Amino acid sequence: MASKRKEIHLRHKAYFEQKLKDRLKSLSGKGVEPAKADKDPLVRNLKAEIRTVNRRMRVIAAQEKLAEELAKRKAARAAAPAKEEEGGKPEKPKKGPAEAKEKKPKGEKQPAAAPKSAEGAQAHPPAAAPEEGKAAPKK
Repeated sequence: MASKRKEIHLRHKAYFEQKLKDRLKSLSGKGVEPAKADKDPLVRNLKAEIRTVNRRMRVIAAQEKLAEELAKRKAARAAAPAKEEEGGKPEKPKKGPAEAKEKKPKGEKQPAAAPKSAEGAQAHPPAAAPEEGKAAPKK
């Protein structure tokens, strides 16, 4: 898909370059100076289109480069397991049932923590009594 997009952008670039060349030729035929010709709206528009196409071409090239690198990595990964099978790492000995961690049965649970006070745990401590001489804040 990217190759088709690349071809299309190359054709667009050639088209805009040809239009720019024709416009510059017509302006020079009318006796317009090159400095003024660069400020011509059509010339500026065509140059902008060429810059846009060039930017798109750079993006396509970066995508192709990335795809190529990923293909190389994938090929390297595919070749790596074949090498391990031939003479790779030695296998680790498996632990026997005596060496395995002992698991607690599911039925046993740790006892819940006892409440701190005899009345039961309150979510919020009681509000402090207002000090003498100060009015209680209104809600």
